[in-house]
Parts: sequence; C-alpha cells; structure tokens
Amino acid sequence: MRTLCASTLIGEFFVIGFAGLVAMKDDSLTVSTVWTVSGIAMLFSLLLCGVLTRPGGLQLGWALQIALIASGFVVPHMFFLGAVFAGLWWASIHYGRQVDAAKARFAAQAEAEPQT
Repeated sequence: MRTLCASTLIGEFFVIGFAGLVAMKDDSLTVSTVWTVSGIAMLFSLLLCGVLTRPGGLQLGWALQIALIASGFVVPHMFFLGAVFAGLWWASIHYGRQVDAAKARFAAQAEAEPQT
C-alpha cells in the first residue's frame, strides 16, 4: 500500500507545482502568496510519503486530497484534477491493502512449505 500511496503523492507534488504556475496568472494573488501556499503543499506531499505507515498518515493524505479539490476555487481545473487524485488515493489504499494481504498469504505459504 505504501508504494502505491507514495506514487500518488509524488504525482500530486508535480500537479501542485503546475497549479502554482497557473495560479500566478491571477492578478489578485501575489507571487509570494502563490509559492508559499504551493510550496507548503508540495513539501507536505513529500513528507507525507514518509509517514504513510504511521497512525494518522492516511487521514493526512485524505486532508491533502480535500485541499487539492478546494484549490479549484483558485485554479478551476483543480476541481477535476483534485477529484482524479482523490480517486487515485482511494484506489491506492484499497488495492494496496489487497496486495499487502496477498503478499502476507504468499509469505505464510512459503514459510509453511518444507524446505528441501
């Protein structure tokens, strides 16, 4: 699960950066504001890769997904991209748990078989 979730977060890192470039075209926002918010979100997505297996890691990931969707109020395309990444986040958790369970079953079977 960790690998799939981390891959999703790395993808979000780049999307947040590109959204920051788009947001710079908004005259009501200063460049420093855009890059402060974008930089914090990008750093958060990278740091989150390291805490996925700790308690609350997945919930923090969901918080990032909500923030990504909410960024659509500044960059309207982010409503769509945020929803896509929220779906990817869900799929990473759901299918990642299935993969982890299958790995555990295979490891248990390999351990139970007599070694020759």
